[in-house]
Amino acid sequence: MGCMSWDRTENRYLGRYTSSMMQFAMRGFTAVLIACASLQSVSHAQTPAESLMTRVREAKSPVRGKDLGTTAGLEVSIRWNGDIASPTLRNISATPVAVGEVVLFDIEHDLAPETRFYGEGLQMLAQTAGTLALPEDVGEYPDRSHYRLPEPEGFRRVYGVCVLEPQGGVAPTSAVHGTVVAAFTSCHRFVGAFDVSPTRLRAIIDCEDLVLQPGDSWTLESFILQRGDSHGALLDSLAREIARAHPRTSYPAPPTGWCSWYCFGPRVTAKDVLDNLAAMKADFPELTFVQIDDGYQPTMGDWLDTGPGFGGQPVENILAEIRAQGREPAIWVAPFIASPDSRVLREHPDWFVQGDDRKPLSSDRVMFGGWRLGPWYVLDGTNPAVLAHFESLFRVMREKWGVRYFKLDAIFWGMMHGGLRHNAMRTRVEAYRDGMTAIRRGAGDDAYILGCNHPIWPSLGLIDGSRSSLDIERNWRSVSRTGRENLLRGWQNGALWWNDPDTIVQTGLAPSEARFHATLVAATGGAVLAGDDLSRLPRNKVPVIQALSKPTGVAAKFRDLSLSHGVIPLEKGHTRHAMFNWSDEPREFVLSFSSGKLPRIRDFWDGTPLEVVASPDESTVVIRVDPHDARLLDVHE
Repeated sequence: MGCMSWDRTENRYLGRYTSSMMQFAMRGFTAVLIACASLQSVSHAQTPAESLMTRVREAKSPVRGKDLGTTAGLEVSIRWNGDIASPTLRNISATPVAVGEVVLFDIEHDLAPETRFYGEGLQMLAQTAGTLALPEDVGEYPDRSHYRLPEPEGFRRVYGVCVLEPQGGVAPTSAVHGTVVAAFTSCHRFVGAFDVSPTRLRAIIDCEDLVLQPGDSWTLESFILQRGDSHGALLDSLAREIARAHPRTSYPAPPTGWCSWYCFGPRVTAKDVLDNLAAMKADFPELTFVQIDDGYQPTMGDWLDTGPGFGGQPVENILAEIRAQGREPAIWVAPFIASPDSRVLREHPDWFVQGDDRKPLSSDRVMFGGWRLGPWYVLDGTNPAVLAHFESLFRVMREKWGVRYFKLDAIFWGMMHGGLRHNAMRTRVEAYRDGMTAIRRGAGDDAYILGCNHPIWPSLGLIDGSRSSLDIERNWRSVSRTGRENLLRGWQNGALWWNDPDTIVQTGLAPSEARFHATLVAATGGAVLAGDDLSRLPRNKVPVIQALSKPTGVAAKFRDLSLSHGVIPLEKGHTRHAMFNWSDEPREFVLSFSSGKLPRIRDFWDGTPLEVVASPDESTVVIRVDPHDARLLDVHE
């Protein structure tokens, strides 16, 4: 039988399960451990958020196997230090055990159905928002469907972080009361996830059926549980804890530049690049990088070979011209993937993740097969030959091509689930992190590494920039969708890495929607890359790109998940207010300031001063925002 004990001297939980069935074969089962459960007695005076906190910390259920009677002796301990929990798993039996997942807690909660909800995806294109009763996908490519990751029936699974905002009063838009943030603060070896339903919350660590030997133990990923009145402040606290486990890279400021993809796609030519270089020289001296975004390679995987782009000339020629004209070249690479016709797949099939037939496994057999020149095959980061290949590839691009900005796309494939790897004792997270570490060795410590279509938590400490939304398109649906994706991740900017909100586009949008999009980019505080053909940019749009060419590095802070009013703190006495009207009706915002010296308020985009009405107690300004529009105001107090 199982038992759960509470060790008050060490402030930790101990869960044990011993079985007489230790003769089961090492690979004959997958252990699912559950360290959680019902609360002994929770004070009726507690709010639902307080109750949830108590139930997690006092959970005392037995540890049991996924299938009763099939689990060998395992011990889970969770040591709490303030809000931080450090779990450990130990095999106390005499038999090796293949461990599937550790369920750290599994509790009932008293949160109302209208409780707002936010959770990350495992990969960049997935996020969840909405409410407990009606969760909604923020992005269009969910983990559970597009990438075919498992999700338990009756639950929505999110990864890394889960924010719960109980609503006060009777209206869903009332003030937040007792926001709870549960999150994993590390991702060295295992993926951590949260399963959320209208009545239950649980946290799991995916151990990938890795074998734990007798007497051995694993340090699992740490997690944090905290409560407060502002989700922004709680996420700032989370970012600080993550940075302790995964110190961020040292790239000093968010980069600026121009990207070829959003006006030319894979058919970009040398003339296209040269025309935009000329426009940058004339109007945009502070845009530094010129990003060749796809189109130069013959196929996925053969990155050093010459393709049909640029008139058949090697891409390094145009990179040299970019440097000659005083700009920095940047290049798009998808290092973990290869197309079926690629030379690297043909010459080195043993470098790839294998199927049961011991042949390279096509990714479309287990997940999304890729968006161009697919289906893709996946280079195996546990193979030393692949790591040497990555290091050599990026050293050539850095030392011979002069590139120090690398946009790494489709790198989620580096931790593709399924298949057989060269080293079966390394997890998918380790395979990905080992590959990325080899890439950094070749690119150099001072290079800018941008993760795109990447696994979010497994990338901690490895990348300088993180794409924070799907590709932008020139329509309101895309502007609003990618806007939410970016703002939900604003807390990561400058704390974990520099966010990349995708390019700023001003052509093809209605004036209000173009202003909304520009305000969104400003509110992220992250990288700014122009996505229009600058050589044909309307003159009235030039000042917008110029104004964004000096990113603050500071993201707007929002009090709640409505993402309506964000404040960008700059120098003392100077803030920038971003107000977004996501709706189809006009909306008014009221800014209030303490009485005394009247603040000076100007519109960021056109410099128009706003009238401030003073009273004995406070000064106010009423801001009317049209549908699908936004205002960005500079406030000096």
